[in-house]
Amino acid sequence: MKAVITGASSGIGESMAYYLNEKDIDLILVATNEEKLQKVKSKLKETAKIIVCDLRYEEEVFKLYEKLKGEDIDIFINNAGFGLFGDFDKTDLDRELEMIDVNIKAVHILTKLFLKDFVKKDAGYILNVASSAGFMAGPHLDTYYATKNYCLKLTEGIYEELRRNNSNVHISALCPGPVDTNFNRVAKGKFKIKGADKDYVAKYGIDKMFKGKLIIIPTFKMKIAIFMTRIVPTKLLLRITYNIQKRKTR
Repeated sequence: MKAVITGASSGIGESMAYYLNEKDIDLILVATNEEKLQKVKSKLKETAKIIVCDLRYEEEVFKLYEKLKGEDIDIFINNAGFGLFGDFDKTDLDRELEMIDVNIKAVHILTKLFLKDFVKKDAGYILNVASSAGFMAGPHLDTYYATKNYCLKLTEGIYEELRRNNSNVHISALCPGPVDTNFNRVAKGKFKIKGADKDYVAKYGIDKMFKGKLIIIPTFKMKIAIFMTRIVPTKLLLRITYNIQKRKTR
């Protein structure tokens, strides 16, 4: 089998690469930082490949697909993404538009193009790395939460279409809470609760993907938290969510 992972130079994507490598799956790693990609590649089997690509730009997203479409891909993992802490009236608009391009536009394009290929051969796995943020609104991380809502709902809709068509193509959404990665550094903020272990999240997500699970929530604590979003009044939930994340002060 052969897998593609975007955002594979660090965090969950890097951990997924190591785990899939242990399962003897050929890998193509995608990210913007070539030096970090080479470092990850050096720890994988010799068949691993890297592609430097900036998913903020639509033309690069389509070029990425053109490079990959002849590779006979079996697994496509949309992992690239980032957030931005701060009140919506104060956060940088250009950075938010870049986030929408990476977290939504690139995910949408790549999911659609690889889904078409997988449907034609009636085989394949797509794993979209969403977030527990996809189940709610996120004061102080407004745009990030909105992008993950899009990712989750897109995945759910496609899942039902595939099920109705008795397809052997599988699509899943990985929905962790905070994970111990460099998310906080990039987003310039921090969560009050401790992040989950990235290796555990990666392994759990991959294992559940292969079992065809739609929504993958790695930790019991986060499963309870997401269940509570269904019964807690919206305004109270917004207060709780705001207090979980705060602007980093210096």
